[in-house]
Amino acid sequence: MDWKKIGKALLFPPPPVAWLLFPVAVALMLFGMLTRGWEDPLTIAFCALSFYGLVLVCLRIPDIIRFVQKVRRENKYYLLYKNDVQLRINLSLYTASFFNGAYALFHLCLGLWHHSAWFYAMAGYYLLLGLMRLALVRHTRRHAAGEDPRTEWKKYRFCGWLLLAMNLALAVFTLYFVFRIRVFLHHEITTIAMAAYTFSALTMAIVNVVRYRKYESPAYSAAKSISLVSAIVSMLVLENALLTAFGKADGEAFRQIMLGASGAAVILTVQGIALYMIVNASKKLRINNS
Repeated sequence: MDWKKIGKALLFPPPPVAWLLFPVAVALMLFGMLTRGWEDPLTIAFCALSFYGLVLVCLRIPDIIRFVQKVRRENKYYLLYKNDVQLRINLSLYTASFFNGAYALFHLCLGLWHHSAWFYAMAGYYLLLGLMRLALVRHTRRHAAGEDPRTEWKKYRFCGWLLLAMNLALAVFTLYFVFRIRVFLHHEITTIAMAAYTFSALTMAIVNVVRYRKYESPAYSAAKSISLVSAIVSMLVLENALLTAFGKADGEAFRQIMLGASGAAVILTVQGIALYMIVNASKKLRINNS
């Protein structure tokens, strides 16, 4: 037997096999952990298979880097997306508005079915997010950054007022979390995945708020401020999930204090951002009028 050839075939299979094996193996591993437990032989086999898939992906990293570099240099669609800031803003606003609207409708239906203030608050929260983004995209799809500053400042101030209204929904979230009116139980793996996504979203939101200031466009700044607020609220939801999944030994009083303090901090932060947007936009509009 040619062991060298066998080893090469195992470590460097055809690219489709390498790309498909890893996600399928991870899905099987999670399925085994959730349904059969860590010590089940089948789960252990799935873990070994997922490790093998990870090795295949790691060995392909040089190819991935070369492919990404080629796309960044030659792909016309990527170059168009990269060089057109207005296109990037519009795509992000359209996508986020669609999902916000779908989530709002979904939670409204659940609220009507269950007669629950929680679902109504969730529907209101996503509806306000969608309204803010729609108000911005109506302007950004027709005007470039700084082309109509007066209208942009009006949109900026309008988003600030909607953020103030959103604090009512955030207050309902906090009450439900603190007093366990509605308890959400997540598996530990799901909670860890939520944490990874939430911290990534918060990091990108902060980076984009700073990055898009250079365009001196109130509409662009408002869009990224909305994303930042959404990420901050997600941190509160994540904290509730973490305390529910891992904080049982700390006691109920500790959980209530932590969620109450975090909820108050989130509400004050959103209120501060909203007031800054309203005051700053009103000042700029007065200067523009004079």
